[in-house]
Amino acid sequence: MKRSTTVTIILLIPVLSFAQHTYIKRCEGVWTGKMRMYSWNQLRDSVDVRLTIAPQAVAETWTWKTEYLSPKRPMTKDYVLRVKDGTKNIYVTDEGEGVELTTYLNGTKLYNVFETAGTVLTATYECTGTQIIFEVTSGKAEPATHPEIKNYSVDHLQRAVLTKQ
Repeated sequence: MKRSTTVTIILLIPVLSFAQHTYIKRCEGVWTGKMRMYSWNQLRDSVDVRLTIAPQAVAETWTWKTEYLSPKRPMTKDYVLRVKDGTKNIYVTDEGEGVELTTYLNGTKLYNVFETAGTVLTATYECTGTQIIFEVTSGKAEPATHPEIKNYSVDHLQRAVLTKQ
């Protein structure tokens, strides 16, 4: 490898990290909206949501707190988002008690894809600067139709369009 190529790569790493942090910085703030919950394409429920994204004292770490403001069953998910590999835009969503989800930044969206108790979930956050669109889908493995392909249903959708306060 030529020396100039090495220098270019070394200089590019802080630029990639800066771009990544600029994206998360744009998402910081308090966001509110209504989450709608669908089961088999039928609206089943809705709840007001407040999402707080704020930098923490530890570098490359943010509070990622979602409050479900239900009068019947209020709930708070108080997570931490931290950088795992800034050059690859990989984060960790730390739910506490040892539960960590690998989170990927691609374009303007954060993605989590994971399986628990036989259910596959995909969670996305798309931050446009004026809105955050938060979606969670879930489903189960479908019967195999080909040995190389495994399909999953999308039985449930939770979707919220949040605006900055």
